[in-house]
Amino acid sequence: MAKAERTEIFDVPAEKFYQAITDYKSYPKFVDGMKSVEVVSESGDSATVKFNLNLIKEVTYTLKLTGKKNEAVSWSLVSGDMMKVNNGGWKLKDLGNGKTEVTYNLEVELKGFFPGLGMVEKTMVSTNLPMNMKAFAKRAATL
Repeated sequence: MAKAERTEIFDVPAEKFYQAITDYKSYPKFVDGMKSVEVVSESGDSATVKFNLNLIKEVTYTLKLTGKKNEAVSWSLVSGDMMKVNNGGWKLKDLGNGKTEVTYNLEVELKGFFPGLGMVEKTMVSTNLPMNMKAFAKRAATL
């Protein structure tokens, strides 16, 4: 299992960053490798969302996401064709003057065993993490 957490400060208001995070249907427009997103259900600040992501291989998984407006979004795995674990979240801290401290954490474990499994998990959490944070910040800045 691979875990990672990263905190950065972005020149984007917390409400815009939250809006980018919770606009699940738009992910294919700005998240690298995201092929499609289907919002299965929504109720208040919670949503069940099915993602189709092209990493080294195409991966489909469904997450239960729960938000606290302009402050946080957390998720846990409902089902996945290759994943045993996919838990994580975003924490947003409004620093004022249009700046937000963003903390992103992710825990991933893939099913089965194949050569390079550990490297795939590590890449998902360590290499993709900074890129995803920047992609969300860039998207948020356009909202």
